[in-house]
Amino acid sequence: MTIDSQLQSFFPQLTDSPKLMAELKEKVQLVDLEKNTVILKEGQYVQYIPLLIKGLIKVYREVEQGNELLLYYIQPGETCIMSVLTNVKNEASTVKAVVEENTKVLLVPADVARDLTAKYREWNSYLYLLFSSKYEALLYTIELLTFSRKDRLLREYLFNEAKLKGSNTIHKTHQEIALELGASREGISRLLKKMEQDNLLILGQGMIKILQ
Repeated sequence: MTIDSQLQSFFPQLTDSPKLMAELKEKVQLVDLEKNTVILKEGQYVQYIPLLIKGLIKVYREVEQGNELLLYYIQPGETCIMSVLTNVKNEASTVKAVVEENTKVLLVPADVARDLTAKYREWNSYLYLLFSSKYEALLYTIELLTFSRKDRLLREYLFNEAKLKGSNTIHKTHQEIALELGASREGISRLLKKMEQDNLLILGQGMIKILQ
């Protein structure tokens, strides 16, 4: 597929402006990124804004004791709203973005993205709607972390992972889950074992299969 067809298929909100589409086609770069590729580090200035075509990108913050706080995933048709905000303010990033699955993205250079914000209503409308969606997701994450018991938090996490990846089998270790939830590996392992005993899932080597 050409860059033009990729934009039309995954970012139809931007097609209302022929000038915006023409500028994107001229200035973006289509690339493939492998799993575990770090595309943005904390303390780094944004070089590109990713427009996701295929795959999944995890955005999180590293917190105390080496744990991670998962903020949101970037899915096809989306971009990293934190990168956009950081880029507009020309500040160093406070988040880390890592490729979760082999991914295809359109990379918009940071200076081009700032120009688009100043020039095109359609670009800003797309970002605003995406920001609203991610803000709601962040509020839900905060509510879970603040008010939920760990077992509910873990169940919500597992079901969300399965939904995002379109599979009831999740390929993550107990340690990886613990890092993302800011919990201990031992605590997560105990909860997973209890869920297995309750016939909610099946545990395997580096994988979890959700049954209900």
